[in-house]
Amino acid sequence: MLVEEFDVVVIGGGHAGIEAALAAARMGAKTVMFVLNADNIGQMSCNPAIGGIAKGIVVREIDALGGEMGKAIDQTGIQFKMLNTRKGKAVWSPRAQADKKRYREYMKKVCENQENLYIKQDEVVDIIVEDGRVVAVRTKLGLEYKTKAVVVATGTFLNGLIYIGDKTFPAGRAWEPRSEGLSEFYKRYGFTMMRFKTGTPARLDKRTIDFSSLEVAPGDDPPPKFSFWTDPVGTYYFEKGKPQVNCWITYTTPKTHEIIRKNLHRTALYGGLIKGIGPRYCPSIEDKVVKFPDKERHQIFLEPEGLDTIEIYPNGLSTSLPEEIQWELYRSIPGLEKVELIRPAYAIEYDVVSPTELYPTLETKKIKGLFHAGNLNGTTGYEEAAGQGILAGINAALRAFGKEPIYLRRDESYIGVMIDDLTTKGVFEPYRLFTSRSEWRLYLRQDNAILRLAKLGRELGLLTEEQYKLVQDKEKQIREWIEFYKTQKVVVAVGQDSRPYTPSQLLTAEFTLSDLTSFGFDVPKDPYVAEEVEIELKYEPYIERERKLNERLKKLEDTLLPPDIDYDKVPGLTTEAREKLKKFRPLTVGQASRIDGITPATITALLAYLGKLD
Repeated sequence: MLVEEFDVVVIGGGHAGIEAALAAARMGAKTVMFVLNADNIGQMSCNPAIGGIAKGIVVREIDALGGEMGKAIDQTGIQFKMLNTRKGKAVWSPRAQADKKRYREYMKKVCENQENLYIKQDEVVDIIVEDGRVVAVRTKLGLEYKTKAVVVATGTFLNGLIYIGDKTFPAGRAWEPRSEGLSEFYKRYGFTMMRFKTGTPARLDKRTIDFSSLEVAPGDDPPPKFSFWTDPVGTYYFEKGKPQVNCWITYTTPKTHEIIRKNLHRTALYGGLIKGIGPRYCPSIEDKVVKFPDKERHQIFLEPEGLDTIEIYPNGLSTSLPEEIQWELYRSIPGLEKVELIRPAYAIEYDVVSPTELYPTLETKKIKGLFHAGNLNGTTGYEEAAGQGILAGINAALRAFGKEPIYLRRDESYIGVMIDDLTTKGVFEPYRLFTSRSEWRLYLRQDNAILRLAKLGRELGLLTEEQYKLVQDKEKQIREWIEFYKTQKVVVAVGQDSRPYTPSQLLTAEFTLSDLTSFGFDVPKDPYVAEEVEIELKYEPYIERERKLNERLKKLEDTLLPPDIDYDKVPGLTTEAREKLKKFRPLTVGQASRIDGITPATITALLAYLGKLD
């Protein structure tokens, strides 16, 4: 029975679903978010933390596009750190421990109060398609909702199976119902599907941990924040002295490893129950012990789950061992000798649709108006999910309005790097972002996300005119200061060499921006402007070298392939190249170049056919 009509339907209220629904609604699309439990919108299924290597950069990119994750963690974070500060600025990345309950409550409140966004607690079991286009969804209660676009963001809920030792039961998260009907929809339409797995550690009773023997891991002061719009507005740092909680560090022992080896046959993974592929970069503790047999200990971070709870998250101790073995394992670790487990660790296996089924807009190639985001695409992590979610929501709204979609390029965002990787290369294991995945990492930094993407956020209507004017003012100041430091000169003795230097030349040597005052130069009073000016001038030679190395790639990215191109008519293509180009349907020659099996000769043939060969 058809009951209502929406521009955009979002299936799922996790990190991908939230950003998709908010983006679509904020762009003016009448949007509905279907959830299995309205109380669990924004639930953190695993580690209650946001950010990390490359991931923190993605959160700032989401914020620059008008998304919510950065604001949410700034409001509900209980410890903030900047990672990788001993290395170059290109790989710095913020991370924050969240109060899990407050984060969920914040996201639920934002979604409930968003204009154009409606929340319905029901399960979507089928998507109705006519003439290759989405027209409606059908729920478990038998109701139909007409729509122009659907974003599927089901996380680990699609045919989810929980494993604790040899015990298994259907669930999307421990003791929560899974989603089943949509798997049949994907099989019916011939989508390529896989089974992936992930896991989460037990939750520990804080009162039963001996912290006196553990290493304290405090937050940074001043703490880095994620949103450019959180007070103080216009910077990426809180004021000094912000209250934060501590985390603690401990380590596994030889006894821990002995317990694991003795019981490997009782784990779901090594016992043969789980067939799905797990994340290489976030392995279970049994995986670590098996794959690194000579390592005497593994580091464990004990992280509070919130201010008003006794639950502690032992980061690095996910496992699928039986619960009684988990007790033995955890109690073999210093500080945890008498620990009580509140919730057991478990592994979960779930359905994934190959992301090669998607265009870089995250719309499926088979069905117009159908978009995928998050774990469904084979990724792992809240941040990766949210990054896909905001793009899927934007393009779902554009589809509903009959407008041209957008996609993010590799040279302008880590979201673009991730989506390009997914749609051109596919996944063979759960995908996780790293700075090493980008050939533009000197440019795609955490500090300049707002400068890179605010213009697009404004064009889409996701940032206000006032917000964009603030960014423009910062950009103007940065340009003016850089120009000033490149043209002014002062005689300076560097070693035995005494001659005129510009401030920009001094900054590429051993001097910092604050050192320039001793030479009589003013420095920017705005801390954000000062940081950007120093980074740009210090790293300019390296950024320029990176730019030149990637110049040819940039030309390929800008060379569009006609959507109706007939590859059978392109001279010089091998049979394999034709088949792969027909299958992946790349939007640009750059994307075509990254498809496995596509050779330089193929790219030359495409450029010649398009009349773009230099």
